Amino acid sequence: MTKEILKQYTDLQQECAEVREKISILELQIIKIEQEGTVLDKVSGGVGGLETFVIEGFPYPEYNRKKALLYSRKATLCELELELLETINKVEAFIADINDSHMRRIIRLRFIDGLSWADVARRVGGNTEDSVKKMFYRFLKKSAIVIIKNNANRRTLVLASVFCFVFFWKGGAL
Repeated sequence: MTKEILKQYTDLQQECAEVREKISILELQIIKIEQEGTVLDKVSGGVGGLETFVIEGFPYPEYNRKKALLYSRKATLCELELELLETINKVEAFIADINDSHMRRIIRLRFIDGLSWADVARRVGGNTEDSVKKMFYRFLKKSAIVIIKNNANRRTLVLASVFCFVFFWKGGAL
């Protein structure tokens, strides 16, 4: 498990919320079209272009575009929620394997509950925002080294190596 999967989880949560908001807006627009029913428009024409005509009808092109977009966004949301469920299972399994209760709380509050580092520090008590953040980064660094030393299987070793490279190459920022 790397910090990237934790970041992916929070990003997926935000992306789902954004798509839900777009769906809500589209649904309201569709309801408005349905409630208003027909639309009116005036056009000039006839002999010499002096006559005006009133055209009345239901705005099917706009209505159908919005309905198609709504179905597309709902399908996207389903896919995102499936990916979110898979990711949360990985994150929960990772958290459950942590022996340190304090660190489990920090990670759960930050990544599952989505609290800021300052809020996490207040909830766990006796820590500042910076100290909680540093504890988390030290834990990730220590965990990666332990995984490499234990070398449970080749895949774990590769993931830990990639994690260490990315973590230290990017300066350990999340």
